[in-house]
Amino acid sequence: MSPIVVWTYDWVPEGPRGFVRDLRLRWACEEAGFDYTVRTVPLDPKSPDHLARQPFGQVPFLTDGELHVFESGACLLHLARKSEALMPRDPTGEAETLQWTIAALNSIEMVAVPWWFLDMTGTENSQVTGWLQSRLDHIERVLGERKWLAADRFTVADLLMADVLRVPKVRSFGNRPATESYVARITERAAFKKAHADQMAHFAMGDAARA
Repeated sequence: MSPIVVWTYDWVPEGPRGFVRDLRLRWACEEAGFDYTVRTVPLDPKSPDHLARQPFGQVPFLTDGELHVFESGACLLHLARKSEALMPRDPTGEAETLQWTIAALNSIEMVAVPWWFLDMTGTENSQVTGWLQSRLDHIERVLGERKWLAADRFTVADLLMADVLRVPKVRSFGNRPATESYVARITERAAFKKAHADQMAHFAMGDAARA
């Protein structure tokens, strides 16, 4: 068995399929050419073992031999340190990759998730919408000036940023041609397509098990 194990739920409803964040780890492993396996925890109830590995009862989390990591961003950075395909080894390239990886989580996803949640519940909040508009305008400007976020090539920063920006409601928010071109190009990568297809098949198997 591969020492890298990506942990996800055994099943989720159709809505979040293709967007559960274990996909980020699958995708990174595919880009790096790592052997890995996928194992599961129940969606509900949260077991003591699950909570011991992920204190918030979420997925994904990762085991790599004796090492245990939770939070998708931390897991991605762990994988990136194992493969130059995900993060360059020169100090400048590494620093650029790290800053844009954190920016995807802190400057974009941190705003997009509460905005999406409020929109889903029918709650209007012009301040959150304005905040998201500002952040997406900034990333549109950046992506209009460069092909990649860091090191003049694909890195884990692009993987994470594209995954945050590809959420349908975020992707359709406003007219942002540079962002749309970026998301379309990154998600055309063979590694993303395989990771996405594998996740969809995984949860479809969960349907059969629940039938």
